[in-house]
Amino acid sequence: MGVTEAAQIPKQRGEQLLDSAVRYAEERHWDVFPGTWLEAVEGAERCSCGAADCAAPGAHPARPDWATQATGSAVAARRIWGKQPKASILLPTGRTFDVLDVPESAGFLALARMERMELTLGPVTCTPDRRMMFFVLPGAAAKVPDLVRKLGWVPSSLDLVARGEGHYVAAPPTRVGGSGAVQWARRPTPANRWLPDAEELISPLAYACGREAAAARARRS
Repeated sequence: MGVTEAAQIPKQRGEQLLDSAVRYAEERHWDVFPGTWLEAVEGAERCSCGAADCAAPGAHPARPDWATQATGSAVAARRIWGKQPKASILLPTGRTFDVLDVPESAGFLALARMERMELTLGPVTCTPDRRMMFFVLPGAAAKVPDLVRKLGWVPSSLDLVARGEGHYVAAPPTRVGGSGAVQWARRPTPANRWLPDAEELISPLAYACGREAAAARARRS
């Protein structure tokens, strides 16, 4: 019985990835493309790219032309993941959304403040390496540095990264390394189909990242 259950797990995992990729394309009109995946090698999980020192095991583009490979077609997504059921789901930024990427601790602090302020939020992910990704309207990457400066912060002093054209993020339920899967902190729903502008979220995010930076400096001193 245990053997049968173990044999079913990869199939169930593949179905979950396929269904999620199709749903992102069909319901959200997000472009998706397949990335690498994790494979069991000599009792350990390795990235399918084969590099022992891979920086993002199981969650990076498998091909250099990933930007042109991305598709918003649910039919194409079903075909791609039907052929590559273990492939990670990667979403290109700079198209239907950009992403504001912050440390998880700062992200949860900002999220609580945003909810108190009753701000409109888009989807938000948590990654296994303890980062949070806030989905915002495209164009954020170009204007975030100036928005941060206007709030009185030096952009390089904050661990706040805006990901736009030429970048991508891993989508749930993609697994990264041996540390777990990307998860939704705020799921995509009909209510958050309209994404906020970066200007609406930047103040609480910059404040939370500033607190994180100050706490880190205090720990070092």
